[in-house]
Amino acid sequence: MNEIDETKRIRAQARDALAQALYEIKRVIVGQDAMLERLLVSLLAGGHVLLEGVPGLAKTLTVKTIAAVLGGTYSRVQFTPDLVPADLVGTRVWRPNTGSFDTELGPVFTNFLLADEINRAPAKVQSALLEVMQEQQVTIGGTTYSVPLPFIVMATQNPIESEGTYPLPEAQVDRFLMKILVDYPSIGEEAAVVGRSLADPVTVRECLALEDLRRYGQVATTVMVDREAIGYAVALADATRNPAAHGLEDMQALIDFGSSPRGPIGLVQAARVLALLRGRGHVVAEDIRDLAADVLRHRIVLSYDALSDGVTADDLLDRVLATVPQPGGRRLIHDSPEEIRAGFVRPA
Repeated sequence: MNEIDETKRIRAQARDALAQALYEIKRVIVGQDAMLERLLVSLLAGGHVLLEGVPGLAKTLTVKTIAAVLGGTYSRVQFTPDLVPADLVGTRVWRPNTGSFDTELGPVFTNFLLADEINRAPAKVQSALLEVMQEQQVTIGGTTYSVPLPFIVMATQNPIESEGTYPLPEAQVDRFLMKILVDYPSIGEEAAVVGRSLADPVTVRECLALEDLRRYGQVATTVMVDREAIGYAVALADATRNPAAHGLEDMQALIDFGSSPRGPIGLVQAARVLALLRGRGHVVAEDIRDLAADVLRHRIVLSYDALSDGVTADDLLDRVLATVPQPGGRRLIHDSPEEIRAGFVRPA
């Protein structure tokens, strides 16, 4: 078996295992298929996720179920205005019997951290969380402690309440790979949810180990991305920064700041995982297009004019996606093991 055939075999194995894990999660969570797919994409891409939706849409249950199916450790922190950084990362504790300080590590030392209602935490707590999200480490009393890997923050926030909340700083929001909007289920899906509430809770089984998650994340890096796909992701991000250059002059006054370079970087990395889940060994424009709103919406800073007119980031992204030309669907070919390792192929 040559290297290309072996790569295809490993991709198929990863796709089947991930599909089984997704099926197990759906035994508990009904009617949020798009959210579940994007959460799995973020986990394999190694990115943090911000879930936004009104209470009662199973955001917390989803994160808890994912942790149970994937076999990692799980911690939940309910963010409140009186939370202090030590409640999150840990602190040094004086032990009178030994006459010395001991370090007690906080709940961030886990694989899956659920930061519930993250926008209720004050600035100092958000700053402490920012370090661990970006650096995957915590500093306590001058000593640095690394968190276990993989380490994923899945944060929730409630969009309908403003009292007692602290808007997340742009620097922290930019660290989230995706911002996923969780909507109400359809009538049929909600009926299924109500029906399930009358029976005993479903007990999910562990389908993957953390080592599997790491290995399949590496498999995703073998998915091919050509320069046209990269160019499309960069063009979408650039259209949020320089809309006039893409024929969207009227959007210029609606955007104060567009996506940072983390936008197209995360978009391409996430598209690789999505292509793997969809059974392909290469990224197509549809993969990037499908994830564009989730990866870019929280990286756009709207102007006062946009806010006063009720314009949302999704409204602007809809126009960007409709305007920026999508690459032609040229078939991709494998060329050499060197190109496979580099992650590029030539268009046929």
